[in-house]
Amino acid sequence: MRSLPLPLALTARLTPVIVLACAGWAMSSGPTDPAKDTAAKETQKPRSESSAPSSTAVTKTYGAAPAPCTSVAAKTVGSLVPAAKTAGKEIPSTDTSLRRTCSWNALKGYDYRWLDVSFELTESDEAAATSYKERTAEKGGGGVVPGLGDEGYSVVNLTTEDKQQTREGTVIARVANALVVVTYNGSDFESKKAPSTEEINKGAIKAAKEAVASLKAAAVN
Repeated sequence: MRSLPLPLALTARLTPVIVLACAGWAMSSGPTDPAKDTAAKETQKPRSESSAPSSTAVTKTYGAAPAPCTSVAAKTVGSLVPAAKTAGKEIPSTDTSLRRTCSWNALKGYDYRWLDVSFELTESDEAAATSYKERTAEKGGGGVVPGLGDEGYSVVNLTTEDKQQTREGTVIARVANALVVVTYNGSDFESKKAPSTEEINKGAIKAAKEAVASLKAAAVN
C-alpha cells in the first residue's frame, strides 16, 4: 500500500485527537454542564432567614442614671454620716448617662463616716446580671439581701492600717438593666476601733433600699 505524503499523514492522525478534544471541551464547559448548572443555581438561592440580620431590639428599662445625690433621704444621710452636708457631692463621670455617683463624708469628733451611692446602667438585663454575678463573686463572704431589687447582696470587711481599724460594707443590687452599688464605712480615730459589723451592714442596706426606690421612681416619671 502506498504511503501518504507527510502532511496528509499528520492530518489523518491528528483529526481523531482534535475531534475528541473538542467533544471533551464541549462536555466539560458547555452550557449543558450539570455541575456548573447546579453551582449556578446554588449561588442564586436567596439567603435563609436564619442568616438574615436580627431586627429584634433590646428593651432597656432604665435609659439614664438618676441623680444620685437625691437618691437617699436627708434624714438618712444625717443618721449615717453625722455632720455631713446632706446635699452630697457628685463624683465626675466620663458618661453621666451610664454612671453617676454621689459621696458624703464627715468627721464628727473622732468618728469618721463615708457613704457612696452609685447607679450604673448596662445594655440589657442579661448584661447587668452578668456584671452582678462577677462583682458578688469578687466580694466573697457576704450574703443575699432579700427583697432588694431583682437581686441583692451585702458584705462587710474589716481592715487595719497602722493599728487603725476601718469597717466597710458594700451592697450591690440589680434592678433590670441597672446596678445600684452602695459603699459605707467608718472609723473611730480615738479608740482606733471600727463600728460594729451590724451598724455598717444595716446602714449600707438602708441606703441601698432608698437608692433602689429612687431608681424605680425615676423610671416611672
